[in-house]
Parts: sequence; structure tokens; C-alpha cells
Amino acid sequence: MWIRSTMAYRASFVMTTFGNFAATALDFVAILLMFSRVDALGGWSLPEVAFLYGLSGMAFGLADLAIGSMDRLGSRVRDGTLDTLLVRPVPVLAQVAADRFGLRRLGRVVQGALVLGYALASLDIDWTPARVLLMPWMVVSGCGIFCAVFVAGAAFQFVAQDASEVQNAFTYGGTTLLQYPPTVFAQDLVRGVTFVLPLAFVNWLPASYVLGRPLPLGLPGWVAFAGPAVAVACCALAGVVWRTGLRAYRSTGS
Repeated sequence: MWIRSTMAYRASFVMTTFGNFAATALDFVAILLMFSRVDALGGWSLPEVAFLYGLSGMAFGLADLAIGSMDRLGSRVRDGTLDTLLVRPVPVLAQVAADRFGLRRLGRVVQGALVLGYALASLDIDWTPARVLLMPWMVVSGCGIFCAVFVAGAAFQFVAQDASEVQNAFTYGGTTLLQYPPTVFAQDLVRGVTFVLPLAFVNWLPASYVLGRPLPLGLPGWVAFAGPAVAVACCALAGVVWRTGLRAYRSTGS
């Protein structure tokens, strides 16, 4: 329904999609400005950082496209409109995710794909079968991890209705974090996004393997291939958190 509504005004769709593309491109412009003054950032060259940026942008862009509307759950809890979703014979999670579906978010995916294409054209990578296999794995598993963060953050809004910015700190903030190499951050932060909130499996760990770099924290090489398993575990845990929050929902009382 939302796609049909969007395509009814095609010129508006094109302009808003381009606006989304241009707004996200400013993040990469900031990286280009940094490299106009330095040759390396944390020991990583511009194409290598672009590789991280493109993977993070594509994974997050796909998750944001599919399930980004979850951050509106808090407003539905506050005004009681979530009740209308509970009586429909469709999973509440699917309804909340599809609410005001924004096809314009394709702009972020396209922008990330273009940066990734530039990185792949600029890097001299020894393409072994394992590295080739990791490329689609990174995008799909990264999307799954970000989807899990979106769902878990939305479930938290059953308790704290004004917590959308807390959720955004881990979703939008997380993808910004992953745009930069792990060597520029403190080791405690790298451990946190590896073993607590496993965002490092989106690109830091597998990308290091593809680029022939040592994995962060001295982890063994096989960890780079654990992304799909981590994504499945995160989605399962997010599902438990979602069902717990939904069972605890008591409407507005009005």
C-alpha cells in the first residue's frame, strides 16, 4: 500500500530518493576531507576505509529499508494506536515494520553500493573462493544483525515510550562507527561491539580477512566466517525480547 502511495507521485519519489542519497553521501565526503590531509587513517588507506563504509552502508541500508519503521513504535504505544494492530490477523512485527514503508531509503543502499564498487575497483585483493564467499555473506548477515538491533530497540519502547533516540544510537550510530577502521577506537570499545553488541561481525571482522589484515583483538581467521551464525543468534534473541515486550503491553488505559 505504501509503495503504491509513493509511486503515485513519481517526481516526488525521485527527489526524495535523491535527497536520501545525497544526505548519506555527506558521510563519505567527510571521510574524503580527512584523507585530503592524511595518507592513512589508523593505518588504513582510503580504498580500505571505503570498503568498510560500503559494506556498512549496504547492510544498514537494507535493514533500514525493510524494518526501519520500527522506531515509530513508541509513538503508537503512547497514543494507543498499537491496539488496532493487535486485532488484525497479521503478525504485529510485520505490521509495525511495514508502517509508512519508505522506498526512498533505497538511496542509502545505492550510495553504499557505489562506494563499495569504488573500493573494489581500487583495491588489489587476492580473490580466493573463501573471500568471494564472504562478500555476499557480509551484506546479508550484516543486514540481519542490524534488523535484530532494530527489533530489540523497538521492544525497549514498550517500557520507555520515548526511547527512539536510544535505539538510533545503536542503529544509525552503529553504522557510523563501522564506517571507520577498528584501529582508531579504544580496545574496550572494540571488545564491546564484538562480544556484547556484535556489530563487528557486520564488516570489521570479515572485511579484515578479505583485505588480508589481522582480525581485531587478535581473533583467529575462522571468526570472520561466523557472521551468519551471529546474525541468526541475534535475530532469535531479538524475537524473544520482542515477544516479551509485546506480552507486557497494557495499552494506554483509556
